[in-house]
Amino acid sequence: MGASVSRTEFEWSYTQEPHATRRKEMLKKYPEMKKLMGHEPSTKYIVVAAVAFQMFMAYMIRDASWVTVLALAYCLGGTINHSMSLAIHEISHNLAFGHAYPLANRILGFIANIPLGIPVSISFRKYHLEHHRYQGDNEKDVDIPTDLEGKLFVNTFTKFIWVLLQPFFYAIRPFFVRPKALQPLEVINLILQLTIDYMVVCYWGPKSLVYMTAGTLMATGLHPMAGHFISEHYMFNKGYETYSYYGPLNYLTFNVGYHNEHHDFPSIPGTRLPQVRKIAPEYYDNLPYHTSWVKVIWDFIFDPAIGPYARVKRRPIPINPSEEIEGAGDQEVINKAESNGMHSNGVHSNGVHNNGAISNGVSNGFHVSKKDD
Repeated sequence: MGASVSRTEFEWSYTQEPHATRRKEMLKKYPEMKKLMGHEPSTKYIVVAAVAFQMFMAYMIRDASWVTVLALAYCLGGTINHSMSLAIHEISHNLAFGHAYPLANRILGFIANIPLGIPVSISFRKYHLEHHRYQGDNEKDVDIPTDLEGKLFVNTFTKFIWVLLQPFFYAIRPFFVRPKALQPLEVINLILQLTIDYMVVCYWGPKSLVYMTAGTLMATGLHPMAGHFISEHYMFNKGYETYSYYGPLNYLTFNVGYHNEHHDFPSIPGTRLPQVRKIAPEYYDNLPYHTSWVKVIWDFIFDPAIGPYARVKRRPIPINPSEEIEGAGDQEVINKAESNGMHSNGVHSNGVHNNGAISNGVSNGFHVSKKDD
């Protein structure tokens, strides 16, 4: 069964999450950061082109062998579908058309959702925005595994199973941890997606739909691109709860690997996140980071120090300074964040997290991977 995990409880923090303070300091020091905020016009073109290609592939594969269908679903279709799931992530922050056009963002989210085969666009958004507002919150952040996951997946073999089943945990966990009523747009997303799936089966056959849905499920499980699920917030170094990835797969994932930068500035689209690090390198160069999502998955499975419990949790905090106000102007968001800051210079008051604690990416057994994906 492999080595058993050494951690049997979450890492508890009793402060606000660290990104609001870093944002406040950087905006004061580098006011030009505000110029990076806004929408990315190219997103809609990328989404439409990728969806058109995926539907073309679904048509072309309709008479292929099942081996070919599954192989292409994993290698090609799954990669593109995962990219579209991260387009949905961008769109959830209104970064395709801007906060002034919320309906246009939602419609583009429906389009990006089409090749995935599973309706996720609106449901993802309503939970993901809370992940930003209440990062690590014991009750509101459904990105954190449950205690049941921590107790069941406790050794190398079971962690391997957990990685395979990642898409199911991410899809099902919110409905148990923090159930919410269906929104009207969720119903529309559901009806639209199921209608398209039905038409695909009727006109092209079941293999076309399997290419779409199997690609989605496989590419969010044991797949190089799925490494970002683990790399973003699993505690590879004590006290650090968000990690960036600087590697080539960022080109396929709307730069979601720039995750510290994204949480610091969720109003900046992925195309401009590298500029955040370039403008303020002193805030990021001394933080631990990853250079390979493949190595992240490997370490999660085989390192006894890492498992579902390797996450930072905090007690419910009524007002979070990182709250992003949907539909509000960027300056209003900034003002709200600045008025509630609770850190100083990036240091957690419990002594766990200090920006100066890591040099050159190596500290306390954490090694920056040098292997590219």
